[in-house]
Amino acid sequence: MSLQLTPSGQLKHLLTIDGLNKTTLLRILDLAEEFFDPKTKQIIQSDRLKGKTIANLFFENSTRTRSTFELAGKRLSANILNLNVQNSATSKGESLRDTVRNIEAMQCHIIVIRHMQSGAAHFVAQHVMPGVSVINAGDGWHAHPSQALLDMFTIRKHRGDFHKLNVAIVGDIKHSRVARSQIHALHLLGAKEIRIIGPKTLLPSYPESLGVNVYYDLTKGLKDVDVIMMLRLQTERMQQGLLPEGNAYYRMYGLTEDSLKLAHPNALIVHPGPINRGVEIQSDIADSPNAAILDQVTNGVAVRMAVMSLLSQARDQ
Repeated sequence: MSLQLTPSGQLKHLLTIDGLNKTTLLRILDLAEEFFDPKTKQIIQSDRLKGKTIANLFFENSTRTRSTFELAGKRLSANILNLNVQNSATSKGESLRDTVRNIEAMQCHIIVIRHMQSGAAHFVAQHVMPGVSVINAGDGWHAHPSQALLDMFTIRKHRGDFHKLNVAIVGDIKHSRVARSQIHALHLLGAKEIRIIGPKTLLPSYPESLGVNVYYDLTKGLKDVDVIMMLRLQTERMQQGLLPEGNAYYRMYGLTEDSLKLAHPNALIVHPGPINRGVEIQSDIADSPNAAILDQVTNGVAVRMAVMSLLSQARDQ
């Protein structure tokens, strides 16, 4: 039985892209589009979640993910409860399950959780009451589904049909929950080719098992790609010795004016942020017309509004 979908196929929790179907994914992207005013291109205000309460439970530091979830809830007219975990009972030894039970007792309808342990969102979803939905805002090395959804929304908005696109994911694939979710989403949407590019030390074991083409050389991997998805180096999750000394990583895998010339002339650049200028990407490339990095942030609000709306809709039926 699916933990994420109801027997009728409606979204019950959002935990991973793996396990979703194409219909559900497209439904989220299509609904996100409806939250943009067609004339002003601004995100509209809606009362779809009026009277509902959303709890943001972040056990890891976050700026844009947490802010966009909070803003998405407010745009839907929900009540927002932001828990400061560092000062909460969790820091005094309370278990995750007891923390969630207390949130349930406050009559919250949606719990957004980010946690350093892979599987934490699944654990919470398995233990919440039937009327509560869980959104995974990133768990360990495992998954970050809403980030992948906003990435797909951004690519579709700028480049259209996925079946025509060669997509390269560059950098620290090994530690990236974003990359895993992106790969699942690209497969669902039928991307023409998915490549991962990085040093062996930053790629997962048996990378071909992900259904991707693997490149250790950036100059070969970027040839004729239509979309370049850069990743942040997850140095907080690395053991020593995984990165070349000095600025060798930037010289070998940084997206620069020279390396960008190898891709399609109109290649789209996305990055989940925060970006490290001069480490993963040349500063003026990050600000170039090819980059949709800030548009991703805007799109993240609309996509998260869509996810919350569908979760609430399923629970009300």
